[in-house]
Amino acid sequence: MIDFLKRSFDRLPIAPENKEIYNLPNTISMLRIGVIPVLFALLLSPGRAMSLLIAALFIAAALTDLLDGYIARRYQIVTTMGKFLDPIADKLIVNTAMILLIPIDRIPAWIVALIVIRDFAVDGMRSVASSSGLVIQASPLGKRKTLCEIFAVSALMIHYPLFGADAHTVGIVILYIALVLAIVSGADYFLKFYRNSIRKT
Repeated sequence: MIDFLKRSFDRLPIAPENKEIYNLPNTISMLRIGVIPVLFALLLSPGRAMSLLIAALFIAAALTDLLDGYIARRYQIVTTMGKFLDPIADKLIVNTAMILLIPIDRIPAWIVALIVIRDFAVDGMRSVASSSGLVIQASPLGKRKTLCEIFAVSALMIHYPLFGADAHTVGIVILYIALVLAIVSGADYFLKFYRNSIRKT
């Protein structure tokens, strides 16, 4: 299936000089960003069926993160644009979803604020480190935090009871776990930055 998808994409009339940007992994990342406008339907206070539909779309978009990374590694299509676009797409879709859940009272605003501020702070710190020639690898805790955010947001989008479980309560519990991981991983990033800066000086 993936081979067929890759062959089909390669048949598109894309100039060789544009393939740094317009390749299959980057296109999947851009499609993930394209889901964001649909999430604004959350502002309409959707009922049970619409909540489930939006959650399914969000989950499908989140799963494409695994797909574009796999394709990039398998076919050696790792580009500078891809390294930039992939994490940006993840943060945009997750953070936008969390922000849109605030007006309909499905998520505590203070938790969203802390997570978004943490993301900006970590991204800014990594940018400063990169400009100074320091490479700070992605933390396993950060990856678990993102995974918890996806599970939490999905459950909070569903909101209504599903298969005998209270989706909202499940989402809130996982969200608190994501918050703890956000704080711990954020501290870990800044500690690595401090240690690397001291070594360099």
